Formats: sequence, C-alpha cells, structure tokens
Amino acid sequence: MRNQHLPTYCGSCWAHGAVSALGDRIKIARGGKGADINLAVQHILNCGNAGSCHGGSVVGPYQWIHQISQSGSGIAYETSNPYLACSSESSEGFCGNADWSCSAENVARTCSTFSDSGGKCVGLKHYPNATVSEYGSVEGADNMAKEIMSRGPISCGIDAVSILKYTGGISSQVGQGVDHVISVVGWGKDAASGKQYWIVRNSWGEYWGEMGYIRVEKGNNALNLEEQCAWAVPGTFTETNFPCYEGGENC
Repeated sequence: MRNQHLPTYCGSCWAHGAVSALGDRIKIARGGKGADINLAVQHILNCGNAGSCHGGSVVGPYQWIHQISQSGSGIAYETSNPYLACSSESSEGFCGNADWSCSAENVARTCSTFSDSGGKCVGLKHYPNATVSEYGSVEGADNMAKEIMSRGPISCGIDAVSILKYTGGISSQVGQGVDHVISVVGWGKDAASGKQYWIVRNSWGEYWGEMGYIRVEKGNNALNLEEQCAWAVPGTFTETNFPCYEGGENC
C-alpha cells in the first residue's frame, strides 16, 4: 500500500498503479517467497518520459520499462530510489529546489555517511532492478478477469472524482470519465446482495476507503473501470544484491 501524495502532492497515480501490479506479478513469479519487491516510482518520474506529477497514461510505464529492458536495464527497487513525489516540472513543496533529471544518482543511489564526516551520495553503476518481457492492454470484465486469473493484477483507469469521499462498500456509480489509475488485484461476490465486485488497490494511503482499497461493482463498467487497463509480464528481476563500498566497482 502506498500514498502518492506524500511527502508532497503529486499526481503520479499512473506510475503507482503500474508498479504495484507489476510488483504483485513478481511476487507471484517467486511463489510468494522472499521479501516483497517495491519498485521505484521515482525512477519513472525522473527518467521515464511517460508522465509526471501532473499525470500520465495507463500503459506508459510498462512501455518505458519494456523499452529500457531491451537495452539491458530495468526499473530500480525503491530501496535505492525512494519516492519523493516530485518531477522536473513540479514546484510543490521542495520539488522546485532539487534536481530531478535522469542522472545516475536519480536512477539508483546510496549515501555513505554524514557529509561533515566525509560522506557522499553516489549513483550506483549496478543496482537491483526488474524488467518487463512483454506488455499490452485489456478491456472488458471477462477479459480482465481472464488476465488476472492467468498472470496476476493489472492497472486500470478509473473515475477518481466519484470516489474522493468513498468510505466503504461496493461502488456502483456510473463513471464520468477516466482521470486516475489504480491496480485491480482480483474480484469477489457480496453474500448479502449477490453483487460481484472488483478488488481495487488505490494509492491514497490506508486512511482512505477500506484500508486503501475500494470494491467496485463488476460487469457494468462502474466508474469506467473496465475500459482502459494494462498488463505487463515480468522478465528478469534481481534476487542477488550488488554490494557497494567506497572505491568498489559497483559504486
């Protein structure tokens, strides 16, 4: 669970929805073993050319990760590039006072110690990362369910305006358009009403909705959820770390 609006406001839902679903698929590929892999949204904001804090597309993040995967790179893990909710054009909070270009330090970095003790922060030449072997789009309840059942969660567009004050239950509202991206992780059926619903993970923190999730009625395109979705198949992903010591080849 993530919150795209901390430490300052940033409209990076398109990146959060994509990497959350991709991270789930990596966990599935690993058989649920090992620590969870959180992928670096900030890497996409710094380097992706797929969007910014002012928006992006549903399929754009997967397209970019697939592109860099073809050149032997991948998206960094969040432990070497934490989310700071900034992109180059954003002036929110401290964003206008820092460099958000696609430099080595803004891809993956580490810092050795306090600067007054001689420490420094450096970009890593080699860093844990994940790649995408293929990606695509999907729409319609049946096709979405088949994709999720076959290969795991997907990212989808949704009408955000209608869910700003959502506190729980199954949302059946008619959408007014797509202006937000989330990840759809599965579906279920309400015993009392008999309604089927999508299990949707948002990126507004756990204080919102049902501990960060929303249930959306399945099968009638409620909130426009069933018309713009994307999927990605994980390629290689790092399971052995790259130690970095000052003067070492990985630093």
